Amino acid sequence: MLTFIISIGLLIVAYFTYGKFVERFFGASSTIATPVKRLADGVDYHELKPWRIFVIQFLNIAGLGPIFGAILGAAYGPMAYVWIVVGCIFMGATHDYFSGMLSTRHDGTSLPDIVGKYLGNGVRKFMTFFTGFLLLAVGVSFVNGPAELLGSLTKMSMTPWLYIIFAYYIIATLLPINKIIGKIYPFMGAALIFMAVSVGAYLLYGGFSGELVLENLTFDSMRNMHTDPQHNILFPMLFIVISCGAISGFHATQSPMMARCMTDEKYGRPIFYGAMICEGIVAMIWATAAMAFFGGAEGLNTAAQGGATPAIIVNQICNSWLGRFGAIIAIIGVVVCPITSGDTAFRSMRLIIADALKFNQKPIKNRLMVSIPIFAVAYLLCNVDFSTIWKYVGIGNQVLATITLWTAATYLAKKGKPHWMMSLPATFLSVVCATYFMIAPYKVGGLFIAPAISYPVGIVVGLGLFVLFITKVAKHKTT
Repeated sequence: MLTFIISIGLLIVAYFTYGKFVERFFGASSTIATPVKRLADGVDYHELKPWRIFVIQFLNIAGLGPIFGAILGAAYGPMAYVWIVVGCIFMGATHDYFSGMLSTRHDGTSLPDIVGKYLGNGVRKFMTFFTGFLLLAVGVSFVNGPAELLGSLTKMSMTPWLYIIFAYYIIATLLPINKIIGKIYPFMGAALIFMAVSVGAYLLYGGFSGELVLENLTFDSMRNMHTDPQHNILFPMLFIVISCGAISGFHATQSPMMARCMTDEKYGRPIFYGAMICEGIVAMIWATAAMAFFGGAEGLNTAAQGGATPAIIVNQICNSWLGRFGAIIAIIGVVVCPITSGDTAFRSMRLIIADALKFNQKPIKNRLMVSIPIFAVAYLLCNVDFSTIWKYVGIGNQVLATITLWTAATYLAKKGKPHWMMSLPATFLSVVCATYFMIAPYKVGGLFIAPAISYPVGIVVGLGLFVLFITKVAKHKTT
């Protein structure tokens, strides 16, 4: 109980302390006109109320990430708590804030253009294709998954549901942001928050009453508890498995959409930093719930070996702890939440392509010209086994986050400000990604090289990028 309560407390306190420090350090100001004040088009640049933007941002970045990822991460044991808390406060929330505010300062432009401005045109071109692939992977996966589950629940073929979800995605991608996303997201956000709060409240009730045993972080539990530690090495695998809830590059693709709707830079802290803190709390609740429900990390691993997927675990916990109503909430969470991330993934992809082509998106015909090819490719990918591509989404997320962190660090350096709050996390995540490519098994996209070699190589790559960055910063100061 102590670890769980302290962790939640640290996340909340961080919003009011470190979050405020980050806001002041960036220099957010109500006197600077936001993009929507200058470029309103009634489609993507459309004023929305701050609370509505917060809910949309929260659902865009959350979906099932902080639920399924946290459950998978809990298999490693209470060390997952350390990564969620430290990662969320000092890396993820700061990453989300800077990606959103940099977009706000640059007319609401998409991530590749922001990266290109600070890291060069070559990186911009790479980011356009890389980000497009990641968004397409997320979008397609969040078509197939909900469609398959809805087909199972209704005893129907998944094909009709596939078409229904696709139709919704097309409408949500084409229509002005306030027409569909702005109207239904508050209800979906309420469902996700209610599910997390209800499960969290039951954890507190069960912990204090003695009905549940919640694992504390101790010296003994600061180890890898995964049943297959050879293929699931604590470092760096845990830092890839839990991305949403700690830090995720996907968030940086979503923030520009909200940057186009903000009417005041001061809303950036609750919308960007705050939404990520909320996601960290959700991840903490579900990581704890997964371990508590099965009597610890060992029990969770046993259940997973027996075929309990994250979706099954969510359903079991909600049914057991929340009763019949919990089953309804579980369905909403497992079906609707990925849909709310899928639609904005496609919308974000439309905006990235339009920004790259300098293609005005106010006329509906222009939106159709960009969207039709996207959905044509997405539909074709829905008819093939996408599991191979999905294996690369986790590491793709963290590579994207790494590039975003280096971009923010470069921005600070060019502004003459200390860059450490971004360059140190960027260096750490560079080590994580480089080590992952070396050490991960073949089946998950790595080279499966022994830790004795992988760790030194990963450290050299991370420190090498840091030295290159420092060299570039020093050169910039002398010119």
